[in-house]
Amino acid sequence: MIIEIPARIAFLKRVHIFHGLSDEQLETVAEQLEEQSFPPETDVVQQGEWGNSFYLIYAGRVDVVLPGRERTLGALVPGDYFGEEAVLYHVRRSATVTTREDTLVLALSRDQFQSVIRHVPKLRPNFEVTVASHRLARQRNYTWLEPDEVIYFLARKHPVLLYQALIAPVALLVLASLIKAGFPTLAPVVLVLALLVLLGVAGWAVWRAIDWSNDYYIVTSQRVIWLEKVIGLYDSRQEAPLNSVLSVGVQTDQMGRLLDYGDVIIRTFVGKIAFHHVAHPNQAAALIEEHWGRAKASSHKSDMEQMQRAIRQRLGMQVEQPAPETRSPEDLIAQSPYKPSLLSQMFPSFFKVRFERAGTITYRKHWFVLVSQIWLPSLIFLVGLGAVIWRSVDLFRQPSLPAGFDTFNVIVVLLLVVIGLWWLYQYIDWSNDIYQVTEDQIFDIDKTPLGREERKSAPLDNILATESERRGFLKVLLNYGNVQITVGGMQMVFEDVFDPPSVQQDIDRRREARIQRKKRSEANAERERVADWFATYHRSVEELHAMQAPPPPRPDGNEDDEAESEDKVQ
Repeated sequence: MIIEIPARIAFLKRVHIFHGLSDEQLETVAEQLEEQSFPPETDVVQQGEWGNSFYLIYAGRVDVVLPGRERTLGALVPGDYFGEEAVLYHVRRSATVTTREDTLVLALSRDQFQSVIRHVPKLRPNFEVTVASHRLARQRNYTWLEPDEVIYFLARKHPVLLYQALIAPVALLVLASLIKAGFPTLAPVVLVLALLVLLGVAGWAVWRAIDWSNDYYIVTSQRVIWLEKVIGLYDSRQEAPLNSVLSVGVQTDQMGRLLDYGDVIIRTFVGKIAFHHVAHPNQAAALIEEHWGRAKASSHKSDMEQMQRAIRQRLGMQVEQPAPETRSPEDLIAQSPYKPSLLSQMFPSFFKVRFERAGTITYRKHWFVLVSQIWLPSLIFLVGLGAVIWRSVDLFRQPSLPAGFDTFNVIVVLLLVVIGLWWLYQYIDWSNDIYQVTEDQIFDIDKTPLGREERKSAPLDNILATESERRGFLKVLLNYGNVQITVGGMQMVFEDVFDPPSVQQDIDRRREARIQRKKRSEANAERERVADWFATYHRSVEELHAMQAPPPPRPDGNEDDEAESEDKVQ
């Protein structure tokens, strides 16, 4: 297959790393590219070998794996690329890339790559964004990613934010060191106190560095995500599907323009997700725009292919079987990241906070919420029970006391019955507050024992964004918090649920499965309707042609005899 230069330029314009290049610069790159074809199950590059080429996938599909860890980083499709780190910095390959099907790539040798970088300096920051993202992705292992979900962008805040955060603790460390050096004859107690202050300031500096490193901004093949974490106090995951993105913008100040960092603002149907103070913000925005457009184009292409198959089938033509779905709705529902807590495993009937029956997932609030409701009646009950036991033992030791019912024990037992009912009321109140996720809806049910019941519901396919958070030391320690679900112009909150990221992922999986089923049903109905139109039109055209065509000649030659008889009559 020979790809002409105009087709190569059109292809390069769709790849974000060539964002901002003129047609002349793109032509310079396109002329250097070499076509290479690989059959399925072929290693294009192998981990550990020296990188000699950079590859752009023009057609086909490849898997990126880390053989040593038996871990797949994702599947790359047309428009993706690999090998940039090895040729940019002349290092060994960090992963193995294997073709999944017949694949056509456009390759640049290392010398050609360096030459293109020299002639088009704008390309370097584009590649630096990608290299930094891939390095971080190899270090992190996000278990909530889908099997074929690829991380295209992964970044922390710019290092200048870390330096700003360290100014105060480093200044205090320097000041304390100067004071200690200037007064070497201080009393031992003062020296010990100074040492403790130094250790405290050093710990503060370490904490601020770790706090800077715990915030991540992610763009995958399916969604945009903001991970925020404060050690021991707070963590959250805010995300939105790529198909809900409305626009992508960049905001910078004077310092940001000098050091090339800024905010990437991703506006969605329900607000915005801001990537604060990321390096090379324009390149990051171009990457997000590319994959946002890719998601829309992929959905449109799939709809057109299914439409074409339906029309061919209705007209009786040969139809190729579609490739199986990589993530069917049934697979999405079956896969859940939830792992029960130790207490739920030990007391499944009492402290169970998640259960699934007939396709409906039900969540209760965390068991710590129950403990906070029943600790007072439990304490009073135990104290009263101890008092009854103590009184009974005392009566047994003093036989001189009159026989019969003891008034104290009778009163305390009656109070214990009341306390037991109070305890039971609190337990039922806790167990009646539930959140449910079915195959097509979510529910928030709040029911008071012997009282009112409030029920909120929303369709899964109306969910626009989700966010999970654990705020506070106890919530982080015991792994419970809130999941906020934005539905249209309102918000539903699953409060105090165990392992909120897993609950969020359950909701997201059910939502995507519901959308897939709905789109499949609507697309089938639309395809059937359009196919009926085309089939009717095709039959009408055939009937019209049949009416306009001359009658076929008779095999007995009667037509000539009839013509002669007509001439005689005339």
